[in-house]
Amino acid sequence: MPTINDILSGAAAIAKGMGITLKEMMNPVITDDYPDAPPKFQERYRGLHVLQRDENGLEKCVACFLCSAACPTQCIYIEAADNTEKVRISGGERYAEVYNIDYSRCIFCGYCVEACPTDAITHGHGFELASYNTSTLVYRKEKLLAAPPTGTDGKLKLDHPVNVSEGGH
Repeated sequence: MPTINDILSGAAAIAKGMGITLKEMMNPVITDDYPDAPPKFQERYRGLHVLQRDENGLEKCVACFLCSAACPTQCIYIEAADNTEKVRISGGERYAEVYNIDYSRCIFCGYCVEACPTDAITHGHGFELASYNTSTLVYRKEKLLAAPPTGTDGKLKLDHPVNVSEGGH
């Protein structure tokens, strides 16, 4: 059988909770106008990944595989290819011919971003990732790659060959 003390303390707890509720009801409502207006994210928000380009429009990724190795869920798949003497895709000896991220496995931890020595992969502010089909959650390099700067196509065509093994990049 509850005592009077228990009943009074229970009533006080209910009154305190109702007071907080009434106080919050008087505050103005703050909501986002999404989808009518884009949401505002903090700068540190970890959204969809972006493969960056340098100021010349070349890909920053040199296919070092450090991002793939750092990923705890192993959702990054890379296939490397060598730059040719006439056409360069990246600033290094190699470039990522295939770069896939499986977003059905990605946990947006940021380890890949921290591991990249060339700052080639970053988190963007993209967030609309929902899908009914998991096969559409594998994003390929073409979808992840940042747009090239105006006036470039993302490939450097050279009139004379450059020997990349001697540091000519």
